[in-house]
Amino acid sequence: MSVTSLSILAILLYSITWVLITRCVRASINKNNGTKPDNHIAFNALWLLALLVHIIALHFPLLKGEPLALNFFSLGSYVMWFINLALFITTLRRKIQSLAIIILPLTIISLLIPVLFGTTIGQVINMKSGLGLHILSSLLAYSFLMLASFQALLLSFQNNRLHTHKNSGFIRSLPSLEDMEHLLFRFIWIGVVLLSIGLLIGFYYLDNMFSQHIAHKTILSIIAWFIFSALLYGRWRYGWRGKKAVRWTLTGFFILMLAFFGTKFIQQFLLS
Repeated sequence: MSVTSLSILAILLYSITWVLITRCVRASINKNNGTKPDNHIAFNALWLLALLVHIIALHFPLLKGEPLALNFFSLGSYVMWFINLALFITTLRRKIQSLAIIILPLTIISLLIPVLFGTTIGQVINMKSGLGLHILSSLLAYSFLMLASFQALLLSFQNNRLHTHKNSGFIRSLPSLEDMEHLLFRFIWIGVVLLSIGLLIGFYYLDNMFSQHIAHKTILSIIAWFIFSALLYGRWRYGWRGKKAVRWTLTGFFILMLAFFGTKFIQQFLLS
């Protein structure tokens, strides 16, 4: 079995999971009409299997005794895997399957692009080294903060619909605004802690975090850290919520996205 076949299998499993979750959300919307929601066990099992196949595909070089290398596309696929894992665990306790309707297609795209266009050589990573720990914690931080940005967009859409009295079926499938905001700030808290760990590990293990080829990544990551930290302080001290929380979340994530993917894109496609 090859990386391509594993990726195709993961795409198929994610696609079936998306169909089942979509049907389940629609059924929950129409439950007053007598429609019975699908069994959550089915899509949870498929989702978990998709996650397993996905991570095996990402680590397939290690199974063949080859070093693990990160390029622009594999980095995106790693991020989407972490996001799916975090979302999967969260949906076991909270009713936010609606978010998976957005996340799963993006995950499929992250797997499909390398299958269609091939992969490029990336940076060899030793996950047992300080650099490996720095990359792992940074990927986790980016994943949670990206999940928070999707949550913020969904919260903004929900808030707008409720204020304009356009309470559609999709909106009725979402948790309350209070629960959505609570979940948003939980994602941000976890993301900020992981980003702090990533920065600290980087400053401790790496020779110079402000060297020429990564200076912009370091500076942008620090700026994003300050933005998210200021948002958390504003939430605690002044009770920030609603549109202000959404704007700060999306601003911080945009800067972090430039730090992660913007830097990788420039290094791999423009400077190579």
